[in-house]
Amino acid sequence: MRQAIFLHFFLGTLACLSLFCVKAEDPYRYYAWTVTYGTISPLGFPQQGILINGQFPGPTIECVTNDNIVVDVINMLDEPLLFTWNGIKQRKTPWQDGVLGTNCPIPPNTNWTYKFQTKDQIGTYSYFPSTLMHRAAGGFGGFNIQSRSVIAIPYPIPVEEFTLLVGDWYNSSHKALQKKLDSGIPLPLPDALLINGLPSGSIFTGEKGKTYKFRVSNVGIATSINFRIQGHNMTLVEVEGSHTVQDLYDSLDVHVGQSVAVLVTLNATDKDYFIVASTRFTKPILTATSLLRYAGSSTPAAMPLPIGPTYQIHWSMQQARTLRWNLTANAARPNPQGSYHYGTIPIQRTLILANSETKINGSLRYAVNGVSYVNPATPLKLADYYNISGVFKLNSIKDFPLSVPAVFGTSVIGTTLHDFIEIVFQNNETTIQSWHLDGYSFWTVGYGSGKWTPDMRRRYNLADANTRYTVQVYPQSWSAILVSLDNKGMWNLRSAIWSRQYLGQQLYIRVCNDEKSLFTEFDVPDNALYCGKVKHP
Repeated sequence: MRQAIFLHFFLGTLACLSLFCVKAEDPYRYYAWTVTYGTISPLGFPQQGILINGQFPGPTIECVTNDNIVVDVINMLDEPLLFTWNGIKQRKTPWQDGVLGTNCPIPPNTNWTYKFQTKDQIGTYSYFPSTLMHRAAGGFGGFNIQSRSVIAIPYPIPVEEFTLLVGDWYNSSHKALQKKLDSGIPLPLPDALLINGLPSGSIFTGEKGKTYKFRVSNVGIATSINFRIQGHNMTLVEVEGSHTVQDLYDSLDVHVGQSVAVLVTLNATDKDYFIVASTRFTKPILTATSLLRYAGSSTPAAMPLPIGPTYQIHWSMQQARTLRWNLTANAARPNPQGSYHYGTIPIQRTLILANSETKINGSLRYAVNGVSYVNPATPLKLADYYNISGVFKLNSIKDFPLSVPAVFGTSVIGTTLHDFIEIVFQNNETTIQSWHLDGYSFWTVGYGSGKWTPDMRRRYNLADANTRYTVQVYPQSWSAILVSLDNKGMWNLRSAIWSRQYLGQQLYIRVCNDEKSLFTEFDVPDNALYCGKVKHP
């Protein structure tokens, strides 16, 4: 009898303990995407676009911090295809980054499934095709990550959210644009600007007295934009995954590949108001409009459109400096953003990266520190994982620019996990640049005109610089960022201006250590595609 009582007690205790030990897995969100060509008419006449499940733009991914995202992509195009997740850090899963340095592309008439987690992230992101010039034909969409319910956000919860995908657009097909670049001809000014796939006509409806969040992403391939709402101020609350100091703006510059989130309170007269996006630093100025409609209103929006900046570079640089980190706000975790004192960490390495337009063998190319990137047939990440030689060499690009003729190359910078580095983007050209780093957010500590020198560090914001994943570099100017390399992988650092990326303005940063551990990086996935020198094991 005693033995039976003891056994029941032991089993009951074990069952209770097991309840405490079991950790519920984070939720899964499943998506099935069929990617096809289709006829679209954003400018009033039919042209070929890239659709996801028949949609242009593609469907918005809505999720929560730490959700597991599973996207089955069926490629019905006539060319290999990859999607990249702009700003998603892919912690432990660099295999899912969706660029040619990490993945073999999905062949036509086949499918491949992405599996990754939105680990410790909140905020406004986007996705798009990373192969060839596909991005110019569509296939892009929003990617929004909400905070977990247990994490407070530093502003009242808005009544509703609106996702606005703003981008430039060409009349020509992506293949025609690619052919032009392959022929050594730079792309002209885009033909139009679109908001959610339309030059005008989108309507966003709200109730008077209520506050709404607008998530705005520049999904174009060439052009910076300015965004504004007639008769309303905007409170900036988030930039690319970090909460900001909540300053008021009447307009905001959003450069290629960048995203912001603003709060707008409907406190004006009941009627329609223009939402306006216009290009920056272009002649002529391209403009797209949508409508903010007060519920029940029958009064149309009235001209003129609110005036925005056009070519004022200093104005834009000054605004960029006002974007600051909210030090007391939580992000994806309960600890305040400002608890990470980035400005006190010693810099272990400085990279000075200068972009240039050049010609190699008589053909138009773009280069970084004199090297114009060429994608090898074997993805860098696979070659690194399987120790395959002859694909790339570490540190095949210098840490600083040299006055030498540009050459073709496969540029990979070697770093060690947990290095803390400084990257200075030096733009000696007369056009604005936009740089994106996969796998990371970084602190945008400085902007300045002319040539960067070490003395410029005295002007850095080492207290509350905002973190983001894409940084603009103004004409004949520099931008400086600090990066904590805490995410193992092979990460693409590229021009977000897609013609420049396509013709070589990119490189990779290898972040590695000698330890092989699932705590820092998962093994190659079972469904990995193989190509080039790597054969399926």
